[in-house]
Amino acid sequence: MQKIPEGTLIVVADGGSARVFTNVGDGRTLQLRQDDQLQVQDVSEQGVSGQGPSGAVPKDMSISQLNEATFAKQLAEQLNSEALNNRYSHLILVADPQTLGRIRPQLHKEVESRLLFDLAKDYTNAPLEDIQRALAA
Repeated sequence: MQKIPEGTLIVVADGGSARVFTNVGDGRTLQLRQDDQLQVQDVSEQGVSGQGPSGAVPKDMSISQLNEATFAKQLAEQLNSEALNNRYSHLILVADPQTLGRIRPQLHKEVESRLLFDLAKDYTNAPLEDIQRALAA
């Protein structure tokens, strides 16, 4: 089992939502407390330029794919901002492989330096016990 320090931020995400946890265990035991749940904002409702996904958007990209790519960008921006403002010291990122692949290139070096590890699995709708078990393995 990898040691996960107390206070570690754990983000469990997919293309449309993220659950944010903090490890409130003592560093020897993992005990997650859910702090927040983030949802994708439909890009058709945003109406704000610059809030879409990073990079070029393929012409055949569906609205749901566009929303997923945009959510990944928004999540990365939030993690970047919070790291630059010293709101967390350690981070674990759990996301389905596609979402993780969209988030990773957008992470600031400050986030990367705090990232203990990432896990390419979709646990967004999993019970808390399953998430804790996966992180403790």
